[in-house]
Amino acid sequence: MNVTRAAITSVGKYLPQRVITNKDIEQIIDTSDEWIVQRTGIRERRFLDPGLGNSFMSSRAAMDCLNRAGVSPSEIDTIIVGTISPDTVFPSTACAVQEMIGAKNAWGFDLSAGCSGFIFSLTTGVQYIESGRYKKVLVVGSDVNSMYLSPDDRTTYVIFGDGAGAVLLEPSEDPDLGIIDFTNQIDGVGGPSLIVKAGGSKKPASAETVKNNEHFVYQDGKTVFKYAVKNMADTAVALMERNKIQGNDLDLFVPHQANLRIIEACAKRMKIDPEKVIINIDKYANTTCGTIPLCLCDVVGDGRVKKGDKVIMASFGAGFTWGSVYLKWAMDGQ
Repeated sequence: MNVTRAAITSVGKYLPQRVITNKDIEQIIDTSDEWIVQRTGIRERRFLDPGLGNSFMSSRAAMDCLNRAGVSPSEIDTIIVGTISPDTVFPSTACAVQEMIGAKNAWGFDLSAGCSGFIFSLTTGVQYIESGRYKKVLVVGSDVNSMYLSPDDRTTYVIFGDGAGAVLLEPSEDPDLGIIDFTNQIDGVGGPSLIVKAGGSKKPASAETVKNNEHFVYQDGKTVFKYAVKNMADTAVALMERNKIQGNDLDLFVPHQANLRIIEACAKRMKIDPEKVIINIDKYANTTCGTIPLCLCDVVGDGRVKKGDKVIMASFGAGFTWGSVYLKWAMDGQ
């Protein structure tokens, strides 16, 4: 059976100008640069200026991606924005992005899957390409995590940052290149372990929820760490076994940037050379849906990936959610 294979044909990113170092955070909460680096691997992160919103970052990452490809926004068929921090509950951020970039012929939607939002969005876009109905799908992973952070909670305040990345999906010109396989999973048992407790239909905003700080992110760090190490590694290894590849067959492993220790544990389980593991958590922290596309932008910019390279991407997020993608890189370089 002939299947139209989807390929990433361009990448783009946007990072807020405001850099927040660990030294800056030392002035806000009881912590230290040494403590943060030792436990997370993070040295600095970016925070978006108040009032700009997710669509500001998403639209700029989208245009960076399209400009690199020489593609007009009017050519885009579909826009998928993976995010947990939309501009508004409704309308979707995808609608705002469509208007801001002038993608007048595109439809689109937001997809919420915690830190797995980009992988879930990407694999959804892949299936639109494979259906044959769409030729250009723009996938954005973007989050303004600073809106959810309480300066009274050092366990979460030091972890997250803001940022956006985007990729363009098109039918592959070479049937041997592009997205080869993927797997996505969820387990609702993790719901209470990583959550913003108020602001939704179950617990709408009120004076009480604001007073109780329930609009900030809550994380049971030990539980999240345990599930993340196991499931992010499991999904990557399962994909490798299904496609009969070993760690030394891979050219790059692009993991979600949640915690350096989680990344290292996954790489060890996959038996992959640490030099092949992409890490930028030190510069950007955990940008949730933005981590993996920002990593892709980095490796393209550094020339660390070339056409035909075998790549696995893996993520884990609130829900719990997790997923991985196996692809053969289709871009010549930008």
